[in-house]
Amino acid sequence: MEIVFHTHHAPASDRMRRRAEQVMRKVAKRAARAVDAVIRFEQDGPTRCVELVLHTARGRRYVARAEGRFFGTALADAARRLAMQLDHAKRTPKARARRAARARAVSAA
Repeated sequence: MEIVFHTHHAPASDRMRRRAEQVMRKVAKRAARAVDAVIRFEQDGPTRCVELVLHTARGRRYVARAEGRFFGTALADAARRLAMQLDHAKRTPKARARRAARARAVSAA
């Protein structure tokens, strides 16, 4: 998966970029066939904003945006929002049945 970084008037450190890349790879595991991702850091005065965009092979685009006083908190909020979108994505009946069978097996053990 290719990850593209954009910074708009925002001095994002290398550590923040690595952290954002780790977060995006972790969240992308929930998506079916993630193709690429875009991570945007923006700053407007004291407000910092992080936007995460994930593209999948079927052409689906998931977007999560969060603002905060610091990039770390904004990144965490955006990652949580993106994960929630991926968890609520429509699944095929076969995939739903597989997931339900796994849940039953775990609860029975």
